[in-house]
Amino acid sequence: MDAIVQGFPIFLLIFCRITAFFVVAPVFSSQGVPGTFKIGLGFFISFIVFLTYGIGQTMVTDVTYLIVVLREVMIGLTIGFVVYLFFAVVQTAGSLMDLQIGFAMANVVDPHTGASAALIGNFKYMLMLVVFLSMNGHHYMLTALMDSYQWIPLSNDFFSRIMSGGVTDFLTRTVSNTFLLALQVAAPLVVAMFLTDLGLGFLTKTAPQFNVFVIGIPLKILIGLFLLILLLPGMAMLFDKLFSIMFESLEQLFGVVQGPPEGQ
Repeated sequence: MDAIVQGFPIFLLIFCRITAFFVVAPVFSSQGVPGTFKIGLGFFISFIVFLTYGIGQTMVTDVTYLIVVLREVMIGLTIGFVVYLFFAVVQTAGSLMDLQIGFAMANVVDPHTGASAALIGNFKYMLMLVVFLSMNGHHYMLTALMDSYQWIPLSNDFFSRIMSGGVTDFLTRTVSNTFLLALQVAAPLVVAMFLTDLGLGFLTKTAPQFNVFVIGIPLKILIGLFLLILLLPGMAMLFDKLFSIMFESLEQLFGVVQGPPEGQ
């Protein structure tokens, strides 16, 4: 009974970080995943982490314990948010493509988030999830979450890092980098659509009898879909590069919050 009383606060802290991660992280945060499954998976992963890491830990359950719980929740949300940013790259790039092709008015409901998403953005997001699951990316993500206790132990300095601006600076740079990646992903099709608009503008000046709106809309759709088909074979390499950058960013986040563990 004494062991349970001493170990329960540690287990609760581990459970808070892992379940907070599941609330934000892609795949696990999907509305198609039942809430009972998320809680059960979080419980068993927390139990494994507790057996491997939390046995020798001690925690005083006083008023400051509530602050420690809040800190662990914020750490889990921050890790999940960093992962989500790189999945949002393809959605942002797809939205830019839809805006240029003309599909922006025909948004669909994303079953994973429940929000309205662009056609091409939703298609690329689904494709990215398939590639991510086929390469066991969710296993690597869970491994990174469990390894976070080696980099960011329960006795971490997360609040002091926030006050010093280290975490805020890292998140700002990560958001700007992911937006830049989205622009780079969408650049080939956006440039092609710009050249198409430029050609239609010259056509309007040289042959005013042509109705550019009647010709332009189906022409841009045909050119956009043709370019999308040409770009699809390279999506696997693109997703692989995004995943490698994502895990590097997670390692940088762990280093910003606490620093590498001893021996690394």
